[in-house]
Amino acid sequence: MSGPRWRELRFRSPDGLDLYARDYGPARGGPTPVLCLSGLSRNSKDAHPVAERIGQTRRLIAPDYRGRGQSAYAQDWSSYRVEVELADAIALLDAVEVDKAVVIGTSRGGLIAMLMANLHRDRMAGVLLNDIGPVLEPAGLLRIRRYLGKPLRAVTWRGAVAALKRTNPGFESLDEAQWLGFARRVYRDDNGRPALDYDTNLALAFPIRAEIKAGAALWDLLAAFEGLSAAALRGEHSDLLSPATHIRMARLVKGLDAVTVANRGHAPFLDEPDSAAAIDRLLARCP
Repeated sequence: MSGPRWRELRFRSPDGLDLYARDYGPARGGPTPVLCLSGLSRNSKDAHPVAERIGQTRRLIAPDYRGRGQSAYAQDWSSYRVEVELADAIALLDAVEVDKAVVIGTSRGGLIAMLMANLHRDRMAGVLLNDIGPVLEPAGLLRIRRYLGKPLRAVTWRGAVAALKRTNPGFESLDEAQWLGFARRVYRDDNGRPALDYDTNLALAFPIRAEIKAGAALWDLLAAFEGLSAAALRGEHSDLLSPATHIRMARLVKGLDAVTVANRGHAPFLDEPDSAAAIDRLLARCP
């Protein structure tokens, strides 16, 4: 994978799991660090496109959640929950001695960011939600349910790209090199073959009905962003975050920088011009 290199971190979760993170940029000094929190079944590789732009001058830390990437799998799959993953993220910040960070949360990571604003607001300098909000559309949840935890039948990287094309609508504008880069971030390389990069038990901890009904509580969580420098991206073709929810978010949180990212579904990669500009505006308010 091209671009800036990273330091590999190992740290312990509050309940004793061995967890992994990438640490880009200067280890000390400089602007406020960025904490990148990935999507449900994704990991620290998702932060690489952001790190390519800002990782030379600003520290960027990206964990593999428990059960994802190079982090240990939990013996109890019921610990694959937002509040547990938040506790792990706080343990990471403590381990690297970062008191406050700008949080970029993609999908699942955005839910963690909302909870963080309520429980650990003093650790947040700003926040960007990437294609996530208080209302999770059933169509998107059901699409995720259809592939989550299912075996990857592809034995080549071309086959892995084909699998992504089937399960990720809204990205038709990508060229083949971009699709391959996407696949390399989603899957791990197992002796030249693509493989799932997460514990398939994650599917057992994905209760769609509970996610759909969580809306009222999540609006209350979002309200905690008031007074924070905040932005919210929505993929133009997203099936998880609706335009109506995106608009309502901007009305609820004063000063929220609400941006629609063209030619993207769920979720933007954060390297698009619209995404990059929103990140830059946010970071300019978080020196």
